[in-house]
Amino acid sequence: MEKKTQMKAVGFFEGFPITNEVSFIDKDKPIPIPAGQDILVQVKAVSVNPVDIKLRQTTKKQTTLTVLGFDGVGEVVAVGKDVKKFSIGDRVYYAGTTKRAGSNQEFQLVHEAIAALAPSNLNDEEAASLPLTSLTAYELLVEKFGLIPKKQANQGKTILVVNGAGGVGSILTQLAAWAGLTVYATASPRNFDRLKRNGVTYPLDYHKNLKQSLAELAVQQVDYVAVLFDISSYFATVAEVIKPFGHIGTIVGVEEPLDISLLKNKSVSFDWEYMFAKTDYQDRIETQGQTLALIAQLVEAGEIVATVGKAYSNGINAANLKKATADVETVHMNGKVVVSGPFNGESN
Repeated sequence: MEKKTQMKAVGFFEGFPITNEVSFIDKDKPIPIPAGQDILVQVKAVSVNPVDIKLRQTTKKQTTLTVLGFDGVGEVVAVGKDVKKFSIGDRVYYAGTTKRAGSNQEFQLVHEAIAALAPSNLNDEEAASLPLTSLTAYELLVEKFGLIPKKQANQGKTILVVNGAGGVGSILTQLAAWAGLTVYATASPRNFDRLKRNGVTYPLDYHKNLKQSLAELAVQQVDYVAVLFDISSYFATVAEVIKPFGHIGTIVGVEEPLDISLLKNKSVSFDWEYMFAKTDYQDRIETQGQTLALIAQLVEAGEIVATVGKAYSNGINAANLKKATADVETVHMNGKVVVSGPFNGESN
């Protein structure tokens, strides 16, 4: 039997609006060969993140196909000669890197250090919902805020999460509750039950004045604030409600400068979290595989649940990735949008 040398991929040559016919196209590509510490993963499920949208929209016209996808789960089908963590047949999950072709292709090269065995009690769609958001949440809570990553080890501390029902919020609130914090989080009232399932003790209506909503709960200040949205319109308020020596963190870029002098007299730390900084600069990349291994343990122990908000299960192809991306572009999705199944698009 002749060995397969070509694979299907979904990508684009220019960053068109998602409604454009060629915003995503199905193409054939050569199957890459792993070397060194790379594993070759046959991709089974992916999810769409805001970073996919930003990178697509800012891509200028080019001659090579851009393949995005920053969540993946699949089976290891080949390994480089220096791989030690994984064997052929292992089921892994990972968030990848912006420096290489992503998971929106049938076979993907992934450095073994940034992957982990996928949670054994989750299906492919559920596992694909976790890597990028759980890494973002963990790095913000533990590496930036300095929380102790153990069950109930941070009792007595409080955190306010703005946009608690989104992709990162859905996992960050669970991790914070597991770690022992009392969690306050904003969302639309229709999502309050979801917040409570994800570890939030006190849901807050994002339509209402944030400071007043906290005051109604007899809360004047909190130890930590995670703003998982454009922080610009919230910055003055969170500067008021943060405790002295507290931490404010965000994951979304801003269009206008922030007046961080508002934080000076309380000696408050301001933290940016960008999950790809480690792989962009080759800095402690092994910690991402280690974090995903911990997340898998927590999932298998029932401490954390997957965060799938919507799934397209009939194949990974341009049509389904357009639909999934359009969902994420609305900015009102709860949890993650996942695409799974065989790569079954008609290649151009």
